[in-house]
Amino acid sequence: MIADTRPVRVSPAPGAPAGDEPRDLDPASPGGVSVERSGPGRVSVHAAGGVTRPAWIGPVQRMSTGATRVEVVVDGWRFELDVEDLERARLRRRATRTNGPESASGPAEIRAIIPGRIAAVRVTAGDAVEAGQTLLVVEAMKMQNELRATQAGIVERVTVGEGDTIDTGDLLVVVR
Repeated sequence: MIADTRPVRVSPAPGAPAGDEPRDLDPASPGGVSVERSGPGRVSVHAAGGVTRPAWIGPVQRMSTGATRVEVVVDGWRFELDVEDLERARLRRRATRTNGPESASGPAEIRAIIPGRIAAVRVTAGDAVEAGQTLLVVEAMKMQNELRATQAGIVERVTVGEGDTIDTGDLLVVVR
């Protein structure tokens, strides 16, 4: 997984807020980040400046791209990350015509990542949206979470309404 000495690219999984960028991690480089196992489902992340943070590793899923999707909790914050061998990631980047969010093609399905209740619906079918624009507000565990567009496009379908209860994995919005 990520508890390794090989260089990797760590990217936010699709659906992460706009602005989160992939990072190349090479433990061999000066000030490099390294990850070591510290128990079942636990790792220690050693970062630049001697900072060490405990983290918990959740479900791990092998993706068809060769990357590994992993859920990580650090200081109470949950992240879903795609981890891929750095050389493979560089090769894929060179093989892609464009590297920005405008390179996304096809529909983007926005799905529920946690169970909750729809507190607000900010778009309707036919609306033009920009990458990072708020589509829905989900209330879960007494907190409100904004779900944002992963790409610019047109809202093709909204499958939920305000007050609806949702489960993990439910399709909420489709942007084409």
